[in-house]
Amino acid sequence: MLTVTGARRVLVDPRTEREGDVVLDDGSDLATTLDASGCVVTPGLVNAHHHLLQTAFRTLPGTRGVPMAEWLPTMAAAYGRAGHDPELYGLAAAAGAAEGLLSGVTTVGDHHLNWPADAATDDTVALAAATVDAVRGLGGRLVFVRGSARDEPERAADSAEAIATGLLHERAVGGVDPDGGLQLAVGPAGVHSDGEATFRALGEVAARHGLRRRTQANEQVDTAIALERYGRRPLDLLEEWGWLAPDVTIAHLCDVTDDEIARLATAGVTATHAPGCDVPMGWGIAPVARLAAAGIPVGLGTSGGGSNDAGHLLADGRLAMQVSALVGPQLPARQVLGMMTEGSAAGLGRPQLGHLGAGTAGDLCVWDVSGVADAGVADPVAGLLWASPGRRPRHVVVGGRVVVRDSRLVTGDEREIAARLAERLARTPAAV
Repeated sequence: MLTVTGARRVLVDPRTEREGDVVLDDGSDLATTLDASGCVVTPGLVNAHHHLLQTAFRTLPGTRGVPMAEWLPTMAAAYGRAGHDPELYGLAAAAGAAEGLLSGVTTVGDHHLNWPADAATDDTVALAAATVDAVRGLGGRLVFVRGSARDEPERAADSAEAIATGLLHERAVGGVDPDGGLQLAVGPAGVHSDGEATFRALGEVAARHGLRRRTQANEQVDTAIALERYGRRPLDLLEEWGWLAPDVTIAHLCDVTDDEIARLATAGVTATHAPGCDVPMGWGIAPVARLAAAGIPVGLGTSGGGSNDAGHLLADGRLAMQVSALVGPQLPARQVLGMMTEGSAAGLGRPQLGHLGAGTAGDLCVWDVSGVADAGVADPVAGLLWASPGRRPRHVVVGGRVVVRDSRLVTGDEREIAARLAERLARTPAAV
């Protein structure tokens, strides 16, 4: 058993706080103690929307403050120069997962959209497996989303089928392995990128394997493209194509009307807010307060490199609070902490994640609030977001196992991970 002792405050969920110890079953007969004196304990954070490959392509020239029509080909050209191989995918995923664990993210949703156009189905399975192995090797949980961005529909569906068949455990339920370390889902990039055939083909794979579905919609540019191409708004198309349903989570949702919010709520759709991507790129701000008031569970995600060049979910929670007053009432800190825990977990269909109550999966973070960055903070829980936005947790536990101890990875060396990725990228031909 693992016992976390001496915490100043324990955030069980956004509505429940207490003092005292936290006891987790780590599957061991040994009694282990983790010191949390001067700390706040929270559930492990759930980053519901990332693009882990983009960790290798941050702050590239031509990616900051440009229209999406320029941003997409710039990023695609960088992927093409680097090449699509398991080594790069694994190293990028390791760097992104390590960054996440070192900032309290115990579960990351990787919406993987970039696949070599001529790759054989078995090759895409190998690329996915490299990502899975990298994240799980560090002790984190992964939700791997077989995405699509202008892929040929049948090819995308065949690849998703092969990944589900080849990587999921035979006793997986709802696309989740028995130990909860791997979950698979499917998801086209959005109506700006993929047509009805792709949405329906990937939806059929999801139905066969019980997988959840994820997509992106209603960033302002997404709305503009849909209106130009189809004469309709993105959510109208998603509804017609069978993608407004309880098993669907939609990221971004910046440009939504009150009527569309009501339709999303009626359909049982969940949402993911990604302000660290949308705000700096000028793609809008999701009206989180209005979505939540309608009864829509809202999670939080960082998105990936190129749009948000950091994978620090707590910092993006702070940004979500800061910009919320521009589109409605300011979001309270505990509501935002709830978004990055149980809200994100709800969008994954994983009620055992994102809380420390009965039925927990055993994921938590221990945050030191005894230093100068928290001096004068009256509310240490709210201070997690308002003060010291780049803070690291003292300890991180996944499934009862300590994976970050004293702010250092237990299962890897962050400098070695960074060096290996740098060496791989150094073999990339320079842009002409």
